[in-house]
Amino acid sequence: MNAADGVAGAGLRDLRDRPFELLREIERRSRTKNEGTAAETPAGREWVGVAFRIGGETFLIAREETREVLGYPPSVTRIPGAKSWIKGLANVRGQLLPLIDLRQFLGSGATAIGRNTRVVVVNHREIPAGLVVDEVHGFRRFAEGEFSAEPPPTVIRCDSYLAGAFRRGGELWPVLSIRGLLESASFLQAAS
Repeated sequence: MNAADGVAGAGLRDLRDRPFELLREIERRSRTKNEGTAAETPAGREWVGVAFRIGGETFLIAREETREVLGYPPSVTRIPGAKSWIKGLANVRGQLLPLIDLRQFLGSGATAIGRNTRVVVVNHREIPAGLVVDEVHGFRRFAEGEFSAEPPPTVIRCDSYLAGAFRRGGELWPVLSIRGLLESASFLQAAS
C-alpha cells in the first residue's frame, strides 16, 4: 500500500493535523459522490476554488492560485521593521515563507491564532507568501454560469482585490484575486 492509498482510506478525523491531505480526501470523496450526479450539474466548464473564512465572511481563491494549505507553524520569526500584518518568516520544508495576516492587511484586525487557523500558500511566480486565515473550508466547485464579474459588497474592505463572485442559491461566494492582492502597491510596501 502506498502513501496515497493510506490517505484515501483514512478517516477525516485522522487527517485533521494534515490540512492539505484533508482537502485532497474531501475532494476525492466529493468527486466519487458526484460521479453519479454529473447529469444534474449545469452544462459548461467547472471552476474550482479553495473556500476560507476571515472574520465572519467566506471567500474563494482559485485552485490554480493556491499551492497548498498548512496549519499555522509552531515557530515564526518576526521581521524587524516590517508592517504589523507581516507575522514573520516560517521554515516550511527548508524554504522560508513570509506569513501575511490577511485579515490585518485588509484593515479588519489581527487574526486570533487558534486550532482552525490555516496558512494558504499562494502560487505566484515571484512573490512567495502564506496568507494566514481564520479557517479553510475545502474545495468548492461551481459552473461557469454561476459566476458574476461584479464584485459583491463585503464587510471586510477588499473590493479592489475581488475578481467577482459565484452565486449558488442564496449564497454568494466572493473570489479573491491573489495576483491583484500580491502585486498591489499596498502589499509591496511592507516596511513600516
